[in-house]
Amino acid sequence: MDEDLLLSELEYKAVRSSGPGGQHANKTATRVELSFEVESSSALTDNEKSRILRKLSGRINKEGVLKMANEDSRSQHTNKELVTQNFLFELKEALKKPKARKKTKPTKASRIKRLKAKKKKSEIKANRKDPLK
Repeated sequence: MDEDLLLSELEYKAVRSSGPGGQHANKTATRVELSFEVESSSALTDNEKSRILRKLSGRINKEGVLKMANEDSRSQHTNKELVTQNFLFELKEALKKPKARKKTKPTKASRIKRLKAKKKKSEIKANRKDPLK
């Protein structure tokens, strides 16, 4: 993953933000929306693209465009930085390879403990039965 090339492929769009802010919010476009076309990216390998499409499928629309937005700050510049940081974080998390599971066996003590618990449970159930019937 070439981060500089990746950042050059991002498209930003500033729109009006919702929520409080009064006149400032009504007349300035502070919400920043980030768009990234995963399939046409030259910064990612095919393997990375498929992993991103699988892991971030909830954020990717039908056209294969990853969309993210931020409107936390009153500043458009700050929101742009925040959405870019969030995008890079999400991408790195999606590209992390899962750790291989190590096969383990139950210890001898745990097997004995389990069998004792089963034996006790079966004795309790056996004692419930009326011996005369």
